[in-house]
Amino acid sequence: MVFSSLVFLFFFLPVFLLCYFAASPRWRNAVLLVGSLIFYAWGEPVYVGLMALTICIGFFHGKWVDKVRGDKRKERWVLISCVGMHLALLGFFKYADFAISIFNQMTGLQVPLLHLPLPIGISFYTFQTMSYTIDVHRGQAPVQRNLVTFGAYVSMFPQLIAGPIVRYQDVAAQMEHRTVTVDGFVQGIEHFLWGLAEKVLIANNIGVLWEAIQAAPSLSVLSAWLGAVAFAAQIYFDFAGYSDMAIGLGRMMGFTFPRNFNDPYCSQSISEFWRRWHITLGTWFREYVYIPLGGNRRGLPRTVFNLAVVWALTGLWHGAAWNFVCWGLYFGVLIILERLFLGRWLAKWPRMLRHIYAVIAVLVSWVFFACDSMEQAGRFLQAMFGGAMLWDAQGVYGLYTNLPLLAVIVVCCTPMVRRGLRTLRQSGPVGRTVVYGLCMLAFFVCIAYLVDATYNPFLYFRF
Repeated sequence: MVFSSLVFLFFFLPVFLLCYFAASPRWRNAVLLVGSLIFYAWGEPVYVGLMALTICIGFFHGKWVDKVRGDKRKERWVLISCVGMHLALLGFFKYADFAISIFNQMTGLQVPLLHLPLPIGISFYTFQTMSYTIDVHRGQAPVQRNLVTFGAYVSMFPQLIAGPIVRYQDVAAQMEHRTVTVDGFVQGIEHFLWGLAEKVLIANNIGVLWEAIQAAPSLSVLSAWLGAVAFAAQIYFDFAGYSDMAIGLGRMMGFTFPRNFNDPYCSQSISEFWRRWHITLGTWFREYVYIPLGGNRRGLPRTVFNLAVVWALTGLWHGAAWNFVCWGLYFGVLIILERLFLGRWLAKWPRMLRHIYAVIAVLVSWVFFACDSMEQAGRFLQAMFGGAMLWDAQGVYGLYTNLPLLAVIVVCCTPMVRRGLRTLRQSGPVGRTVVYGLCMLAFFVCIAYLVDATYNPFLYFRF
């Protein structure tokens, strides 16, 4: 079940909210846990047991860390046990076939692949559960002694499928006590509807263009660049829209989730892009990988090594394929170069040139991410950089017919719309009424589209 589906909007969400608010505050975590498991089982009934196992591993290791508090050696072994078990589950379900294929290529053997379906959201809830035990070990989060409350944290359906990755230390107090106000609930609805519009009206429509270009037997320079722009827009409004819907749903229930995107395509460097894109993932890798490896405190060579490790893992986290590893290392190389000398050069460039550099570099990166193999990515990049005719009928037609949508995308990639809505909301009763009217209009247009549309993918189901 995805948020941008009619069954979620008109069945699951109303029934869940009715049960949630009908329950007394002390039972709301139990309602949240049951509702989240039903939400997950709707699409992945086989793997509910895997999630329950993940919850138990995190919960009992957290209590174990607290029990041996003060004995550094025992704490370390408990932590190794917890992280090892989580990574073993993630590795088995997500990377087993990738490892087997590498083994077969190296040895010439034909070990059969497992072809296991990837449990939805496993990359997200595994990272959340690991961060809980690590934070308890560090003394940055209190140990949770109620299994239901901890289960509600791990399985919480708003951010279960695609984040944001909510660390336990950020919501520990909210898991015990949270207040729902009318104003907060309304703000949550607004946030949800903005995300729904991003997903349904922008991501889905520009995704049709990307699908058409990807399926074309040949590419021109124009169609290749248009395809890269289309995918860049689709994945941003798809993922950011889903994150906004998650944040809005959390707000309706009294939670405050961290922001996950901050207008990343306005960046003027790749380092800045990754401070604005998938913020909670970057925070996770910084806090639990980069800093423990030594960060930038052990000299330049070690800093370069640490960044390379982080970005290789970032690519691998997104998918078990070499194109994802190359995608991560591509960003790692650019960030290392910016750290060494490129950043100083960029600082001397005009603002517009810095922005063009960042956008082109990001568009190139999405080719590795979007293509199913390195061979396909190579052909796409070759077409982008002159290895084909300059334009073709498909490219010209795609550009012409999508010009209005592309103009909307450019505007919505900036903070302009959000600032305008915020100014309206703060201007008084008339402004708030206009905002509510726009929200209702967006909702009805989205519903009309969903009723008639057959194309409603969610890209991060792959990860």
